[in-house]
Amino acid sequence: MDLEREEPADWWEVEALYDLCFAPGRTALSSYRLRDDVPPVAELCLALWDETEALAGVIRYWPVRVGGAAALLLGPVAIHPTRQGEGLAGLLIRESLRRARRLGWERVMLVGDAPYYQRFGFTRLPGVLMPPPTNPDRVLGLELAEGAWHGITGAVTRWEIGQSDDRLRT
Repeated sequence: MDLEREEPADWWEVEALYDLCFAPGRTALSSYRLRDDVPPVAELCLALWDETEALAGVIRYWPVRVGGAAALLLGPVAIHPTRQGEGLAGLLIRESLRRARRLGWERVMLVGDAPYYQRFGFTRLPGVLMPPPTNPDRVLGLELAEGAWHGITGAVTRWEIGQSDDRLRT
């Protein structure tokens, strides 16, 4: 397996994998409203290519604001159905979180299943409000720096184009 940064030329193949792994209409989810017209954090968008050079898995991150504080929105992460159960999602998650920490990001959030994401240290984020209709029990967060989520509550909002941040390199 080769783990590489997702490149612009990979876009169609990555989108095809997301379409394969998620229900039709995935872009209608509230988390996509936070991603619309906002570039992902390129340094954290990873692609996993197998020995046949087929796309086995992908992960993306997007910058957001939570109560005004910068955060990463993890997702989506997808593994090709023929490669599921091999621990590839865990590899993508752990490596991308390691890179996010190295880049200076302090907090990560996602909307997902707590029993799955707890193994990576994610816990429920009470008081963090995703756009509706999101089940608040599925709003999870992880601190990349100790205390990073302490006192951070409020609405999750889009990262406004033009907001500069050294961590948003392309």
